[in-house]
Amino acid sequence: MQDENLSKIDIEDQNIRDNKELNIWEAMVPVIILMGLLAYNIFFVDGQEWFGTYTNQIILLLGGGVAMIGGFLNKVSFRVMLKEIWENLRSVFVPIMILFLVGALAGTWLVSGIIPAMVYYGLQVLNPSIFLPASVIIAAIISIATGSSWTTSATVGIALIGIGSALGIPAGMIAGAVISGAYFGDKMSPLSDTTNLAPAMAGTDLFTHIRYMTITTVPTIIITLIAFTFMSMTVDTKGSADISDFLATIDSTFYITPWLFTVPAVVIVLILFKTKPLIALATGVILAAIFAFVFQPNILNSIADSKLGAITNAVLTDTSIITDNEKLNDLFSSGGMNGMLWTIFLICCAMVFGGVMDAIGALARITKELLKLATSVFGLFASTVVSCLGLNVIASDQYLALVIPGKMFKKAYEDRGLAPENLSRTLEDSGTVTSVLIPWNTCGAYQSGVLGVGVGEYFIYAIFNWLSPFTTLFFAALNIKIRQLKAK
Repeated sequence: MQDENLSKIDIEDQNIRDNKELNIWEAMVPVIILMGLLAYNIFFVDGQEWFGTYTNQIILLLGGGVAMIGGFLNKVSFRVMLKEIWENLRSVFVPIMILFLVGALAGTWLVSGIIPAMVYYGLQVLNPSIFLPASVIIAAIISIATGSSWTTSATVGIALIGIGSALGIPAGMIAGAVISGAYFGDKMSPLSDTTNLAPAMAGTDLFTHIRYMTITTVPTIIITLIAFTFMSMTVDTKGSADISDFLATIDSTFYITPWLFTVPAVVIVLILFKTKPLIALATGVILAAIFAFVFQPNILNSIADSKLGAITNAVLTDTSIITDNEKLNDLFSSGGMNGMLWTIFLICCAMVFGGVMDAIGALARITKELLKLATSVFGLFASTVVSCLGLNVIASDQYLALVIPGKMFKKAYEDRGLAPENLSRTLEDSGTVTSVLIPWNTCGAYQSGVLGVGVGEYFIYAIFNWLSPFTTLFFAALNIKIRQLKAK
């Protein structure tokens, strides 16, 4: 899902650290302090005014500091904690590089006219009355084909945000539709790393896992599509006169031609042929820069004294293209690589907190306590869901939210006579898809950074993502399609 298989290979062999010296209350103290500070910052200090722009990052580091103190008191050496922090930071090196390239991609695709062309043609093709369900379907198709929700957001997701915003549809709704479709496709794609990781942890095979997931996933995506269809019919969008004005402004500002779609087509083809994401995205940046020289010389001249300088600005820093339409001015701006720094710092700080929590044995302790609550079949499913959700919050990484519960709960499912695909499906329904709902989780930080929409704005509209855990619990509570182990 994160477009990088390095973490997947390493994390499958990861040893989950246990610490018998640490009790559950000591394990929970850093979590309680972290959640308390984050809640106080959100509800009482207006989000980013407490410690400035990087308030959330500072809170994560404070939480990590509290966890370190707990580690020292329970005989965990500073060296062990530093080693775990380093391993966590190393595991997100490639995603961070991807984020930098996505920033560069957004800047070069803007100045080359690719994003304006997507908006220009998209306004004419995507009717407002079907825009949101169409966005879900488009994102799902691309994500199934690529196996990556991250790639989907960085390509068609950015375009759909631009088109929908021009139509007057709230950005949170559009982002929720894109994320819902992207995570459905990612979850059901045999090319996805998390879709391969979940059955590996549970002890089943890939295609048994995918087939079994359809039982809960198909009803969830159907409900999601119905909800977005209703929203599309009720949302207040712009009239045709406004759209005509948008089209005229784009046409007079940029040189619009279908040839511009060559660049995103090349990127998608490279990904379909399993080219490494860094190479595919870098190719998209380079081709877009060339296309900017060829198709948009006037735009480059308006940005900087030299065309090369304009391209450099687009890659590295803020770029704004001024038109005679104020709403398009907001749309046609990009932060380049610089615009991704807040997100990257957030991921790094989350990895520090998660690394310390793992090193002191807190993650294992919390998961074991949840396992003790599983006194029935439904309790076992519920404990798995809560464990996955909790680890997405605490460890800030969806891989750990699959691996740790997968290892901890595997024997419990076997002892209850439950087939391993029950566990693998529950891991995906609650671990994979909910990662994007946590602002400091790598997935939440990535999606909000790429789409330019805060998690708080799209949370309620990411229907597929928050509905999936409820669907799996509903099926478990009614004992619907709960597969038993075959007698040997």
